[in-house]
Amino acid sequence: MSSVDILVPDLPESVSDATVATWHKKPGDSVQRDEILVEIETDKVVLEVPAPEFGILEILLTEEGTTVTARQVLGRLRLLDNTEKTIPEKSQTQEITLTQNNIEHLEKVRKDTLSPAIRRLIAEHDLNPKPIKGSGVGGRLTRMDIEKNIPNQHSIPSSHEQIHSVSPALGDRSEKRVPMTRLRKRLAERLLEAKNSTAMLTTFNEVNMQPVINLRKQYGEAFEKRHAIRLGFMSFYVKAVLESLQRFPEVNASIDGEEVVYHNYFDISIAVSTPRGLVTPVIKNIDALSMADIEKKIKELAIKGRDGKLKVEEITGGNFTITNGGVFGSLMSTPIINPPQSAILGMHSINDRPMAVDGKIIILPMMYLALSYDHRLIDGKESVSFLCTVKEMLEDPNRLLLDV
Repeated sequence: MSSVDILVPDLPESVSDATVATWHKKPGDSVQRDEILVEIETDKVVLEVPAPEFGILEILLTEEGTTVTARQVLGRLRLLDNTEKTIPEKSQTQEITLTQNNIEHLEKVRKDTLSPAIRRLIAEHDLNPKPIKGSGVGGRLTRMDIEKNIPNQHSIPSSHEQIHSVSPALGDRSEKRVPMTRLRKRLAERLLEAKNSTAMLTTFNEVNMQPVINLRKQYGEAFEKRHAIRLGFMSFYVKAVLESLQRFPEVNASIDGEEVVYHNYFDISIAVSTPRGLVTPVIKNIDALSMADIEKKIKELAIKGRDGKLKVEEITGGNFTITNGGVFGSLMSTPIINPPQSAILGMHSINDRPMAVDGKIIILPMMYLALSYDHRLIDGKESVSFLCTVKEMLEDPNRLLLDV
């Protein structure tokens, strides 16, 4: 019988190593070609390693949590001959019927077979794994099983929390420690890098969102019927930012050593919150995209980010970042620059506020804008003018169509 090595895939140029996150198979399991065997976690994305051929997983040479490098051998797959390939194989996603007789056995097996990555995910979100139905081999819990249950279980107190809330006098002051994910560690490093290596300032303004809201009400239904995508606020933000970047090239530039790099293209990073942390997928060449194209791309990248399916090339690059803390209710913030970019725009929640218009008090849906920028490259005049342009485009969105 011949065998083949299971290798760590080639890593991105800026990534030197990775961590074995989750094995989806164990020695002795049969696997189909292209079935996912193991997940490798880098500080940017999670890479899935598929089976190169039909076979039996013969041996694991790296445990979960092990640091590995590109092309390192993770394990070995024994190839099947044509006769063996016809044997029905147990699907990884085959449902396990939990009868009264096997629940107790399954719970015992789970305690022994939970991978370090799964245990860490459970601990991070303080979940109770018992009621979660495992879709892995032998009922094992997979990352997808846990992530599907995070919203549900957060709304239901665990038995420990219920006891604590009923009997606070017990004095339960327990603590838990979980290792930081590679993504979280890298995010922390980049935030410190931005704070320590840039002369970061933030300027604020406010925008009346009534014109955009009216436009969405007037054309939202027709837009969705024609393009099969909902008309959201982000496409307006992106278009307004594009107009501003074209007028103020310094904001679209970056510093490289003692040189300023001016980009003649417009790639915008959109901050997306995922179960693993904050990621910034990039929408490239936005000047060539319609509003429908932008909405579709944002939705696609958001789904990939949530499911951990973003590719390295989809989160690298980007000349400017938009972050929308308003979706979580943030009224105002000072966003941190995403190096090597020179600026980031923070959008916030839209709230009705009394405003003075032509000497009268009117209730309007207002939103604060915040532009954080690197003062080494961008002067106050450019930063304020940039933000005022975004404000003007949003308060009169017809200007985006007329290019005025």
